[in-house]
Amino acid sequence: MCSSAHFSGSDSFQLQSDEFAYWLSSRPGVTVNSKIRIADLRAIAAGRGVVARTDIVEGEELFTIPRDLVLSTHNSKLSHLLSQNLEELGPWLALMLVMIYEFLQGDASTWAPYFKVLPRNFDTLMFWSEEELAELQGSAVVDKIGKQGAEELILGSIAPIVRSNHALFPPIEGLASYEGDAGTQVLLNLAHTMGSLIMAYAFDVEKPENEDERDGEDGYMTDEEEEQSFKGMVPLADILNADADRNNARLFQEEESLVMKAIKTIKAGEEIFNDYGEIPRADLLRRYGYVTDNYAPYDVVELSLDQLCSAAGLSDSSIEHQPRLQLLEDLDLLDDGYAIPRPSSTDSLSDILPEELIFLVKTLTLSPEQFSERQQKQKPPKASFDAAEARLLHIAVQLNQSRYATSIAQDQELLAQLSQTEAATGVLEGSVRRRKMAIQVRLGEKEILQDLSFKLSAYLANADNPGSAKRTANGFADDSRRAKAQRT
Repeated sequence: MCSSAHFSGSDSFQLQSDEFAYWLSSRPGVTVNSKIRIADLRAIAAGRGVVARTDIVEGEELFTIPRDLVLSTHNSKLSHLLSQNLEELGPWLALMLVMIYEFLQGDASTWAPYFKVLPRNFDTLMFWSEEELAELQGSAVVDKIGKQGAEELILGSIAPIVRSNHALFPPIEGLASYEGDAGTQVLLNLAHTMGSLIMAYAFDVEKPENEDERDGEDGYMTDEEEEQSFKGMVPLADILNADADRNNARLFQEEESLVMKAIKTIKAGEEIFNDYGEIPRADLLRRYGYVTDNYAPYDVVELSLDQLCSAAGLSDSSIEHQPRLQLLEDLDLLDDGYAIPRPSSTDSLSDILPEELIFLVKTLTLSPEQFSERQQKQKPPKASFDAAEARLLHIAVQLNQSRYATSIAQDQELLAQLSQTEAATGVLEGSVRRRKMAIQVRLGEKEILQDLSFKLSAYLANADNPGSAKRTANGFADDSRRAKAQRT
């Protein structure tokens, strides 16, 4: 978290953990299995974590947190102290404001011991310098950080409430108020800290009946644009680290409480892991500030609409200037970017190319007469795939590859050097650690592009035989329709 008198130095790391554990034990409705403990995992760059003291069986309850101890807009006193309706802010900004309020109350806050064990510093991309972000040159994740949009929302919605309620939001760091450049910067830092905590640690908690669902806000929003429960910070649940391969626990929502249970046998001494789901390492870094190769199978690379239009020879990808794009937009079939997953050795093009991408490249390669017919009928072309579409995609892949400043071989060499340094000196710190994570992310994306380029080249080579190309194209179309049906 940002610097504040509410936090003490690193020497009190264990003391803070002990105080937090005591606080939990003193709260009505909280139960913590004696078989688990909060562990200091800084030696492996994992901060705090939860470890099994003795063997735990599948289905065993690890801990229970009552709903009234969840840090949320529903449980904070702030909603009763403000004249404004917090719900009008939306769930992300409302929780951000509540967390700022509770943080500034210091020891008077119900959640004071909880705040002391939450991270102070972040490796999420929101906190990277321009020089550090340059290591991610070529990756679409940089455009998803949303820092400017987040700050506009903070200054437009959060700052006026904070500044007009001085007693509820006392200034920190020796400031007289949150006015002026200095006050604004401190407030932005505080809001970014809370936003990053929400992004990294908040859970979706089921809403009370008849409560309207709202979407998140730019900058700290997850990628899935789906209806969500309200956001809440669940003490102890968020101390669990996450791992896609070693996930052995899951949070279950019950009527009066949230219960963490073992979903497989956990041996004494093993760490207890939650899971973030199947997300690429780029988003793992953006949202949570770390990278692990266990999430490499979920990597994706994004082909942007601009790149695809450039590959088709269009100098302008504005929808209003391109009738072909306008048609797809009207049919709700146009996206700003198209994610290509990491293929397995047995995946064909039809397995990895999104159907919406096929609609786009097919539309861009239609002859004027064919497009005119589609336009008059207000229907998309068939989701088939031929040599013309393959050539366009191959050009787009090459354009994407050219965005990166280094090659796969260079990145592999850089990673090898950093791994040697890490082995010799221990945990990598600061910008060196961030550089390694950036290399891991961009290398994964380049590997996907290389695999996709190989598959497209092979497809085009086979297309030299018209009969073979025809069979391949029809097979692709059939596979695409089956994949769409399965998703539906």
